Amino acid sequence: MDFLAIVERIGEAPTAALFGLVTGMIFGIAAQRSDFCLRAATVEFARGRLGPRMSIWLLTFSTAMVWVQAAQMAGLMRAEDARMMAVPGTWSGAIIGGLLFGMGMVLARGCSGRLLVLAATGNLRALVSGLVFAVVAQMTLHGALSPVRDGLSSLWITEGGRNVDLLAALHLPDTGGLVLGLVLAALAIVLSVRNQLGITKLFMASGVGFAVAVGWVLTFGLSQVAFEPIQIESATFTGPSANTLMFFLLPDTVLQFDIGLVPGVFLGAFIAASLAREVKFQGFEGAGNMQRAMIGAAAMGFGGMLAGGCAIGAGVTGTSIFVGTAWLALTFMWVGAVATDYLVDQKGGAAVPA
Repeated sequence: MDFLAIVERIGEAPTAALFGLVTGMIFGIAAQRSDFCLRAATVEFARGRLGPRMSIWLLTFSTAMVWVQAAQMAGLMRAEDARMMAVPGTWSGAIIGGLLFGMGMVLARGCSGRLLVLAATGNLRALVSGLVFAVVAQMTLHGALSPVRDGLSSLWITEGGRNVDLLAALHLPDTGGLVLGLVLAALAIVLSVRNQLGITKLFMASGVGFAVAVGWVLTFGLSQVAFEPIQIESATFTGPSANTLMFFLLPDTVLQFDIGLVPGVFLGAFIAASLAREVKFQGFEGAGNMQRAMIGAAAMGFGGMLAGGCAIGAGVTGTSIFVGTAWLALTFMWVGAVATDYLVDQKGGAAVPA
């Protein structure tokens, strides 16, 4: 791809937004057709099953790692230049934020990415929950909740002014990430066969992971030809949801990758659902479910911003380049989600399906 030609034709900021749109559309189509959802995978695990949702999540997680590590070995990106690696990370934020996000996605019945995909299919519960998520994320980033986030983030931060590269910290070879990804992908395929997942589901689940690699490669390529500094990033929904909300509220907001990503996911998911005739309006199932979803969405908005990423941003995008705090955040998302499902839905008798 001739990145310079695109930049010269439409400009750097529109190019970044275009790349976000492309990444988002790939993600939206693949996520809608595969039913990718971290919340569903954690609920299956909490209930003693390694079912189809767990298979789909593990396949996405592993293939993202394979695609991204292969791209790095081919010289198409450098993990050390990625924004989440180049800035200090917060261990305390990953722990507390991960727990809150995990709790929130179980209460809201979907992580932030899943809510966006569901909203595109006509799910009004997901749409309202997604708006609450975006508003709270913006409040946590620049609003009334930002002092709380700063205080919790500063309790325990990474040393050296950068995040921790786990491959380097563990003294693993450059091929270590690719090998681990292949091993996990093989395990995911075994689980998928056992759960009788079709080829389409397998292909689309790996497509979600591929979208993450596309984002990394496109933003890295743009950074090599742009005159202004360009953030090297990929799919995530906490910061981008807040930034997209402000873009539509304040039209003078500068175009960037984030601004294209969220509409791209929505558009891709809508196209996929429309072709499959799966677009239909759905609402809340009562006041109790609405209250539960609002609390969950708010917890995800604050927790995701505190953790440095959501179930996708930290849990797939960050882990694919072995960012230390991303792996810790993902771990505590699982802890928070499993505990919440056990205490609220199983012991509490809410009977929310996986």
